[in-house]
Amino acid sequence: MTDLAGRPRILLVGGGGGLLGRALLESTVPGWSVRSVHRHPVSREAELGAEWIPGDAADVRDWAPLLEGVSAIVNLAWYRWGSERKFRRLFEGLDRLVRAAQESGTPIVQVSVPPAPAHLETGIPYLTYKRRLDAIVRQSGLPYAIVRPTMMFAPGDVLLGVMLRSVRRFPVFPMFGDGAYRISPVAAADVARLILRFAKDPPNATVDVGGPAAYRYRDLTDRLYELLGKRPRYWTLSPKGGVRLAALLERLGSTLLYAYEVEWLLSDTLALPPSPGVDWTMERVEPYLRAEAERLTGRPSPELGPLRAQG
Repeated sequence: MTDLAGRPRILLVGGGGGLLGRALLESTVPGWSVRSVHRHPVSREAELGAEWIPGDAADVRDWAPLLEGVSAIVNLAWYRWGSERKFRRLFEGLDRLVRAAQESGTPIVQVSVPPAPAHLETGIPYLTYKRRLDAIVRQSGLPYAIVRPTMMFAPGDVLLGVMLRSVRRFPVFPMFGDGAYRISPVAAADVARLILRFAKDPPNATVDVGGPAAYRYRDLTDRLYELLGKRPRYWTLSPKGGVRLAALLERLGSTLLYAYEVEWLLSDTLALPPSPGVDWTMERVEPYLRAEAERLTGRPSPELGPLRAQG
């Protein structure tokens, strides 16, 4: 199933405006054609020749017309937070997508999240509905991949970029516990490359994806201070205090940080290794951090060696 130029077509659900969606759009040129379902237009999407289908995945009643001429589905649609009803509606819309894919035999790449602490897996709609959808894809009989990246980075991300801006703006930065828990940031471009490989040749497996190296969280935040030419200054909170702070921010309507994200970070389960399917040199986080620091300050950042990796 190809377009008029003979290229395979992806149905991108969740659109090209998010972090991974943008990386996927850049990665598909010129080998793929993209049909993208999401609510609001994205200028870069139009520039790259993607076909925009206005709509919310939760509201699509009939996916069959959107699957015409499509060789693979990539689902990115999910929320960071929301009510049980909000997640249920999205789950139902995506369940209809999987059923339509079964009718057409269209392979699907479902973008999910890594394993979380048990009480989060069963305690918040964000994860309970996500796991239900993962299971439906896995049991669909379709060629599939469930891709579960850890913390992704790219310009405009809502984690490392936000942390860098916070370090620059505020006199202190919150440190949850001792900061010894680890993370292995992965470039959105590397995740996109893996997704496109699986869209062509689905492994019928769940694939966790981490970056090329794992770091202590405290070492990473110290590096942010160094790149900005500042001395580290932390507001140290107990683990429970960090969760309470994030919960307070939630109640005040902030989207900066959610309590479950703090709990997940503190669980020390986010330092995933690279996927076995990655056979290229993955992007390390240090060059990205330096470029972002220089963009923020308008001046060169110090030349620093690589962060010390943690096993």
